[in-house]
Amino acid sequence: MTTSQVTVDRQYGAVLEGRWVPAPRFVLRRDRALAAIRHLPVGRVVEVGCGSGALLRELAVRRHECHGIETSPDALDVAGQMLAGFPGARISDGPQDGWEGSFDTLLSFDVLEHIEHDVEALRQWVSWLKPGGTAVLSMPAHRAMWSPRDAWIGHYRRYDKADMLELAQAAGLKVQRLECYGFPLANFTHWLGNRAMRGQDYAGGAQDMAGATAASGTDRRSELRLFGYQRSPVGRAIMAAACLAQRPFLGTGFGDGYLMVATRP
Repeated sequence: MTTSQVTVDRQYGAVLEGRWVPAPRFVLRRDRALAAIRHLPVGRVVEVGCGSGALLRELAVRRHECHGIETSPDALDVAGQMLAGFPGARISDGPQDGWEGSFDTLLSFDVLEHIEHDVEALRQWVSWLKPGGTAVLSMPAHRAMWSPRDAWIGHYRRYDKADMLELAQAAGLKVQRLECYGFPLANFTHWLGNRAMRGQDYAGGAQDMAGATAASGTDRRSELRLFGYQRSPVGRAIMAAACLAQRPFLGTGFGDGYLMVATRP
């Protein structure tokens, strides 16, 4: 394990110096995810595909009992460092015994598009929720926005609004709110990302979709080079403005991602 220092940034959350920093799209999604879970009572939380563990750390600070699932060895390493010092936070590479009907909150951000059989996966996750429990999920928006970068990062699909609603119904969830977030900055970074990955087969130098998926949550080589600018006064002002700018458009289809809040009846 390569040990790095975790620092906490008021605007961006936890940063693992030299290894993981929040990409602009992560910051936009974090803004909406925190809005969705801010008022939930303290309880047991499971995040599927927790990646770096950055968001789970924010919940651990708020005294939630946090459980993360992550299959990427590199991400497990990063998440272990992010959550060091929080005895109520645990990370594993798969579900544990006794999870059925035991969680108050289910989180999963940009994970289902990496899974071939997404309905079956979500049904299993929902089974871990208590009746009345809340699920907060995000997926990349719009089939029409499919691009080489989606294949590069290990996606099977993008989702239209109707796909999101059908998926929730098939998994036994009742949708409370569905937002389309990220406009306009995430749309620009989506275009920029397509240009940046030209000549590359898969993220992180992977050889296949599984490897690209494993790298997708922690491969921050480009972001590490640019994070100094993002942390500058001008960068902070741009990101703060982008988080505010997306809010009037959440009810439209203009953004790059969907975020859903649903409950298990």
